[in-house]
Amino acid sequence: MILPLDDELMKTLRHLHSGSAMHWVGNGFPVRSVFDYNGLGRELSPFLLLDYAAPHPFPPGNERRGVEAHPHKGFETVTVAYQGELEHRDSSGGGGRIGPGDVQWMTAGRGIVHEEFHSSDFTRKGGTLQMVQLWVNLRAADKSAPPRYQTLLKGDIPVVSLPDESGELRIIAGEYAEMRGPALTFTPIHLWDVSLRPGKTTTLPLPEGHTTAILVLEGSVVTPDGRKAAPGDLAVYSREGGGLSLMATDDGVKLLLMSGEPIDEPVVGYGPFVMNSLDEIRQAYEEFQKGGMGRVD
Repeated sequence: MILPLDDELMKTLRHLHSGSAMHWVGNGFPVRSVFDYNGLGRELSPFLLLDYAAPHPFPPGNERRGVEAHPHKGFETVTVAYQGELEHRDSSGGGGRIGPGDVQWMTAGRGIVHEEFHSSDFTRKGGTLQMVQLWVNLRAADKSAPPRYQTLLKGDIPVVSLPDESGELRIIAGEYAEMRGPALTFTPIHLWDVSLRPGKTTTLPLPEGHTTAILVLEGSVVTPDGRKAAPGDLAVYSREGGGLSLMATDDGVKLLLMSGEPIDEPVVGYGPFVMNSLDEIRQAYEEFQKGGMGRVD
């Protein structure tokens, strides 16, 4: 059993943040940009960007819905599917299908071209789509890493019961209660799905000095100062402190917790590329235009 931490050792709430109005990415992803590398992402290292597609119904159809082939370089994309089904293909030969509870972790590294669409079955039958896409920065030394694609299926992601029957925690990356998530990461990262039962409280141990934030997906959580974070809200916590206390309201809560070791390096982003200098951004565009990042066959 994890023992509660003293209040003075806990991470404290810095602020609550609500994302932008909904906009479309391609013709398949109605998202809110919760943060990006030109704004709040600058203080949330190693996390650069977070898009949240709240539950959205799609009727049955035949039109291919999603995003055509496009490049990335210098970071990783993490897509968590809660409802609906996606298909991915990329220029490294990686690809797969993910459905509810599955995760895809794509390392763009030195450069990749990929596409993401609703699966053919989901398109034909219709249904509700809900997903999160998180961009994770890479250190300068890792921005030249070979592209890599990881399909993390629901059955391979450990689920741990929280103390006092307060809820459950799903370990996508990092570790909890001596269990590790399946994601291979370049920097130390905890990425957890947390579910708390109505009115329950839990204390989660997290590394001192790590950036920590939670995105509320369903229900509400009470912040340390008594405010409520509702679906789509991001609560950003201090790096100081070795744990986080969470309390669900009477309707319970489901949230995504992200915590990672900050990368103390310049962040220069433009469109689909995130590097350490403007010259490197120019080089990335030239490389892509010359076909150096490959193509999706």
